[in-house]
Amino acid sequence: MIDFTSLLACPRCDKPLTDLSCIACRVDFPVRDGVPWLFAEPDAAMTEWHNRWQLALANLNQDKKRVTAAIRKNSDPQTLVRLELLQHGYIEQKKCLTRLLEPLGLHAQADLETHLALKTRPPTQQGLFTYAANLHRDWCWGEEENQSGFAAITTALQGIEPDKILVLGAGAARLAYDLHQSLESAITVALDFNPLLVYAATHIINGNPVTLWEFPLAPKRSEDVAIQRILSAPNPVREGFHYVLGDALRAPFKPGQFDAVITPWFIDIVEEAPAKMIPRINRLLGHGGVWINYGSLAFDQTNPANRLSLPEFISLSTHCGFTDIEAVEATVPYMNCPDSRHGRLEDVVTIRAVKQTDASQPERHQALPDWIVNGKRPVPLTQSFQSQATITRIHAYIMSLIDGKRTLEDMAGMLEQQKLMQKSAATSAIRGFLITMFEEQGSGRGY
Repeated sequence: MIDFTSLLACPRCDKPLTDLSCIACRVDFPVRDGVPWLFAEPDAAMTEWHNRWQLALANLNQDKKRVTAAIRKNSDPQTLVRLELLQHGYIEQKKCLTRLLEPLGLHAQADLETHLALKTRPPTQQGLFTYAANLHRDWCWGEEENQSGFAAITTALQGIEPDKILVLGAGAARLAYDLHQSLESAITVALDFNPLLVYAATHIINGNPVTLWEFPLAPKRSEDVAIQRILSAPNPVREGFHYVLGDALRAPFKPGQFDAVITPWFIDIVEEAPAKMIPRINRLLGHGGVWINYGSLAFDQTNPANRLSLPEFISLSTHCGFTDIEAVEATVPYMNCPDSRHGRLEDVVTIRAVKQTDASQPERHQALPDWIVNGKRPVPLTQSFQSQATITRIHAYIMSLIDGKRTLEDMAGMLEQQKLMQKSAATSAIRGFLITMFEEQGSGRGY
């Protein structure tokens, strides 16, 4: 039997852990509800997710208030039935999530300085609910999608039975679960940084169904606006499956520990450039180990040079120590909830690569630059900062002109007088700004 903890390394210094503690860094990595928190700064990460949970609760309460206000203003019987169901769904969802995310209430307080010390923090664009639909797909209605992904991965393994499997960006963990249940692997490790997905899936795979409400994007019927789902696994997961909360960009594992690394819908989603992420994957594999990437290769990168085509991706992987690279393309259903009109087919590619040599490793991932962290370097005067400074000054001036008496045309004339811009351009700019403010307040949505 493989000892799970023997695979682990400190995400701060890369040294082996002893009983989930790093002696060198003097850090004890906590376990909450059976799941180890292996972020570089676990207390800071827990505080961050606790705060995002509080924000999610506030948004859920706001949604409920809007529906309640709409109920008061409507008299149509059909509309009232739909709105009351939506209101009930929000109320019950809050109860379900509060029970599920109880471990976040045990967080140890940590301020921003602890994040800054290691230049790490979860991506700001990722909220607790960002991939909540994956829970329903994985454990309720998405059997066709689940099977298509599982079949692609197992076909790419070409009959190999890896002893140690790592799934990076495991999400709601259905793929990791299916692989562990079907193969002879001694150990499967699923890593993700989202506590909602991890805690829900942990309950589910251990034979404890989870109740959550789904709110389809485009409900087919009125009664589909809020649906109570019972999320469950076919069978409890067998021994040897381990879930980890951590950052794949600082994966908390010793080098060369895994026979197979699976990256489902992951490599093109992470914020780091492929030229850095692929060597990190190489590091996790032993020589001859297999990397399988599954997804659409729709790289979400600001730098257009990092939005790789398939040939570029294969070429880069070769330069990063991989060989025998094969790619198979297929069209599969994606997030096709049966109760929603929203769904699509996705062209995905399954890439199989074998580690031939070690790859040169980039520096540890840093989410924040030194000029933010230590405050001792000049803040760079980038083009985006200059543009934002001009926009901010103009917006602040526009706000100062709003007195309940001036018209849009009056305000545009004053911008021209101040030589900030010509009146024709100012009129358009002010109108656009006010439209944004109006929409953000929700005034245009009939509340």
